[in-house]
Amino acid sequence: MSGTPPAERIGAILSELSTCLARVDDEAVRSLCRDIRAGRRLYVAGAGRTGFAMRAFAVRLVHLGLSAFVVGEATAPPIEAGDLLIVGSGSGRTEGLQAVARRAREHNARIALISASSDSPLSLLSDSLLIIPAPTPKAPGQPHATASIQPMGTLFEQALLLVLDASILVLMEGLGVSADEMFARHANLE
Repeated sequence: MSGTPPAERIGAILSELSTCLARVDDEAVRSLCRDIRAGRRLYVAGAGRTGFAMRAFAVRLVHLGLSAFVVGEATAPPIEAGDLLIVGSGSGRTEGLQAVARRAREHNARIALISASSDSPLSLLSDSLLIIPAPTPKAPGQPHATASIQPMGTLFEQALLLVLDASILVLMEGLGVSADEMFARHANLE
């Protein structure tokens, strides 16, 4: 195979990520972290590749010592008032996630949305919104989106994971939790 060398493509992807992440609002990240700390129990939801990033976030929240669950897992208890649902959705239009958010709202839980779209059905259901300015084919025409050579919602999914990981670092500092303490909560039945 010939064409653009892989290292050049990796450089382009890193440049896109850097541009996109530099445009994420620091206060929105801090606000998400405050909402997480205020939540009695935390529930995360997302679909597709975004869902994988949200599941990874739930693991780190548990490592922090927080009570976190993945929506749809059989071990997740019922959501209630005082709980926080954190939804990741590039478009903010995924019907299944809208249904989950409506159900959380019925039970008086708070909802935090992380999305590429500020104007979506999920944004209207949410108490807070963190925008990752990346393109998504399900919500085209976002004027703030960072241009991307990557297909579909890839840039959003990558940036989402990094924003969530940065949030964990903010939470570690705010909660006074060390990496060693987190590792002590790591699964040991692997």
